[in-house]
Amino acid sequence: MSSKVLFSYQRLAYLFDTIKNETLPQQELANRFSVSTRTIRTDISALNDILRHYGAQIDYTKNIGYQLLISDAKRYAALTNSHSIENIPRTSKERIVALIIAFLTQSNSVKLDDIADKWFLSRSTLQNDVIEVKQYLDKYNLQLENRPYYGMRLIGEESSIRACLTDILWQRYMAEDTLTIGRLQKHILNDIELDYLAKVLQDQIERFELKLNAEGQSYLLYSCAVSISRITQGYELIDYQIDQINSTVIGAAQEISEEFSYFLGSVLSQAELNYLCVQIMSRTIIDSPNQAKSLALVKHILSYINHTYHYNLLEDEKLFEDMSIHVSSMLSRVKYQIRTTNPLLQEIKQYYPFAYDITLSALANTEKYTESKMTEDEISYLAVHIGVALERNYSAGHERYAQILLVSDLGNATLRMIESKIKRDFPHIQISRILSYREYEQLTNIEEDFIVSTVRLTEKDKQIVKIAPFPTTYQLEQLGRLAMIDRTMPHLIERFFDKNFFLIMDKPITQSELFKVVCHRLEKHGYVDASFYHSVIEREAIVSTLLGENIAIPHSVGLLAKKTVVTTILAPQGIIWDKNEVAHVIFLLAISKDEYEDAMRIYNLFVNLVKERSTKRLLNSKTFEDFQAIVKDSFGRLS
Repeated sequence: MSSKVLFSYQRLAYLFDTIKNETLPQQELANRFSVSTRTIRTDISALNDILRHYGAQIDYTKNIGYQLLISDAKRYAALTNSHSIENIPRTSKERIVALIIAFLTQSNSVKLDDIADKWFLSRSTLQNDVIEVKQYLDKYNLQLENRPYYGMRLIGEESSIRACLTDILWQRYMAEDTLTIGRLQKHILNDIELDYLAKVLQDQIERFELKLNAEGQSYLLYSCAVSISRITQGYELIDYQIDQINSTVIGAAQEISEEFSYFLGSVLSQAELNYLCVQIMSRTIIDSPNQAKSLALVKHILSYINHTYHYNLLEDEKLFEDMSIHVSSMLSRVKYQIRTTNPLLQEIKQYYPFAYDITLSALANTEKYTESKMTEDEISYLAVHIGVALERNYSAGHERYAQILLVSDLGNATLRMIESKIKRDFPHIQISRILSYREYEQLTNIEEDFIVSTVRLTEKDKQIVKIAPFPTTYQLEQLGRLAMIDRTMPHLIERFFDKNFFLIMDKPITQSELFKVVCHRLEKHGYVDASFYHSVIEREAIVSTLLGENIAIPHSVGLLAKKTVVTTILAPQGIIWDKNEVAHVIFLLAISKDEYEDAMRIYNLFVNLVKERSTKRLLNSKTFEDFQAIVKDSFGRLS
């Protein structure tokens, strides 16, 4: 009986797999499969019609749930032997990983029809998954070749295949996904004794005094396991050339090679030994031949940031030391095209966009240091160092103190006493003006954040805190609460978001057409010159500025604007932004050198909007005032 006949639809197969492993109540099953309890009962009935031919039934016990009862173990064994669904991927993400592994590990061509039948899927569903598989493999310079009547076959270097397999294992290890790791080790590593291999590596790391952090050591473990597995399957490296390898690394690699005979029956070939040397060197903190280039690259990055963005990090010794150590190993990885995966790449790009962006700009033309183009993963690691240093050196410069208006008709001595009390208890409050009751009543507009008064006032457009000449504890608490509100972001919103640069694009438009329209408007109003448009195009070509949640923040390379302004574009129909992705809310940034210190705060606003998933709310804005209200409300609840 074929699998298609056995389980006529996918949910039936998954339901059987679930009940086989644990007893569950009806409502829990309905919740897990997002169906009604009536549908679960119908599915159970269909399963029992199948299982009665295999000596089994699903029984329901009140207050306990559904459980599998086996009456004939022999006939049931025939069912489980003929078809196992334990390892069938259940989500698109799981299918993509499973397909990648299938292409990486099978020597013959892979037929999608066979996999579709095995996984209870349509071929068209798998074809959609293959699009993402191709994009993933492309990062490792691996391609899929379509062979009519035979299926699809992987084309690429053996070292790239190993890098991809190692990354898959290591990412699951870092995510502490022990269940998946267990399955992958069986499938990819053929149950290699990882504990023994880990001890071999640990002994030699200690003996040769190699410095590896925990992540580097775990990555090296999986890299060695993948190499052993591939060699035993007949995929030995024939030629792999290296140069300028540290003698300590070579010594450690030779000793490890001796131990590999436990798995291989012999020591590593010269090509495999060279490959092992590079794997060790790329994860080890050592005085390498890259040291001079490492120092030069770090100086270039920090000088670029200082010159272009006016953040002087050149005197930060901690940053310089940390980056020099990281860059030294990084240059080895880049030189030998060893891809490293940063599992937090998307989070870094999404939540630290400013640090990521200035690091990306600084590395735009550094091939003379790196010998080849750096990956986003490597850039994101450096961005973390830069981001931490920016917070360490410049975070204090971003707080805007509360500005208050003090109103009183008391004499000078008493007034100075109140003024002194406020300054002493609340150093983060700045008294902007001191007015009499009559002067206050004549005001039509109040620029300060709130008002402190010793007399009863008519409330205008700002909140009033009334205090006595000798303020009570309650009055001081009121004053403190108002003073502690973060007024920086509302201030920036009012300062840099302009009604004239709020656009709703309700007609189809391309990304390049949008840039032309907006940059022309900015140039016409004197915010930028003609070079700004070309710089925006250049920045977008480096890496997409799409943050997440369909929010994009295009901008120039460096601070090229004459005056700072944010152009807000709402595009209900969406604008194709990056391959298959779409932007609905676009903030085009024009930031001037004079206002560079506010740049990070502006980025923080966009991060908050992504975190709160504000895209739908923002798209509901009909006017600039609607937009402002949503943004201020969003930030107020997140700060």
